[in-house]
Amino acid sequence: MWRLREYGPFPASAKLVTSTILGDEGAIMTKQRALVTRPHNDAQCLAMLLAARGIEPVIAPMIEIVDRDAAVPCLTGVQAILCTSANGVRALARANDERAAPMFAVGDATARAARAAGFTAVESAGGNVDDLARLVRRRLTPADGRLVHVAGSEVAGDLAGMLGATGFMVERAVLYDAHAAEAFEPETARLIDDGAIDLALFFSPRSAAIFARLTEAAGVSGGLAATMALSISAAADTALSGLRFRERLVAASPTQAALLTLVDELIGQPA
Repeated sequence: MWRLREYGPFPASAKLVTSTILGDEGAIMTKQRALVTRPHNDAQCLAMLLAARGIEPVIAPMIEIVDRDAAVPCLTGVQAILCTSANGVRALARANDERAAPMFAVGDATARAARAAGFTAVESAGGNVDDLARLVRRRLTPADGRLVHVAGSEVAGDLAGMLGATGFMVERAVLYDAHAAEAFEPETARLIDDGAIDLALFFSPRSAAIFARLTEAAGVSGGLAATMALSISAAADTALSGLRFRERLVAASPTQAALLTLVDELIGQPA
């Protein structure tokens, strides 16, 4: 289920406002639009899932993923690889042919990316960095060898610190940079300003904070009065607190599946 940011009951006002468009023969139809703020690779998959629900995706990545020309860590003798994003999985797969080492993924989307890249022993923590640390402590022991955390230049949480406190040796391998977007595309800014975005989906505190900054810089924040912000976590939602959305809602768990469940519940609300 979902949670409102104040953790109260689902508000009666939380119903989707639809954008009016013309059909092929001039008939008036309605279609919801959702702003997808994920990096391009992740946004493409999410866009297809939204389109299957009859929602028009508007892809506006807040972060660009760029591989680093860095030395890939030696995986010989590694007890396990830890991945906190699908971007890390893809960067590792491009840089190294090793696929047999056990991999622990922060969530199901990251685990799917790992299996798609050919990794054969993948387990998902089904949540956030805290859940991943708990899973590792349950499955592994410090004496069996070091762990490699594949990550980007910006990370959420202190995975190495949490595991190091219980005796694990964690080597962080930074394989990519996550560059912040500098401005909205003109069409994206126009849609926001016109109040033509019904939903805006946020998957990290950093991407939410970048969106808030770009919205103010573009002078289009007034259009958000027509938009419902859906965040994967309370931390991401907090980064949006300075913007006047129609509503701000938080998924029940920090996963894309939970955020899509929230979308489905909103679609099912009576007009």
